[in-house]
Amino acid sequence: MRSRYSAFVHELEAYLLDTWHPSTRPPAVGFEAGLRWLGLGVKRHLPQGEDRAIVEFVARSKLGGRAHRLHETSRFVREGGRWFYLDALPPA
Repeated sequence: MRSRYSAFVHELEAYLLDTWHPSTRPPAVGFEAGLRWLGLGVKRHLPQGEDRAIVEFVARSKLGGRAHRLHETSRFVREGGRWFYLDALPPA
C-alpha cells in the first residue's frame, strides 16, 4: 500500500500498472495536474488468509488550495509471491 501511495506521489504510472491485478487494471492511470499529496495513514490491515488482504487507508491531498481526503478500503491478492491491488470495496 505504501509503495503504491509513493508511486502516486511521484506519478510512476508503470509501477502502478505493474502492481495492479490484470483482472481490474485500467489501460492507463490518470494523474490530476497540480494535485499535491500530503500524507498517507493506514487505518487497518486485515489478512484474509495467506494470499488476500484488506487495507483501509486515508490519503490526504491538496488541489487548487482545497484539501481533500481519499478514504478507501482496498483489496489485495498475492499471486506468484507478488501482491497486487485488486479493487476498492464500496463504502460501508
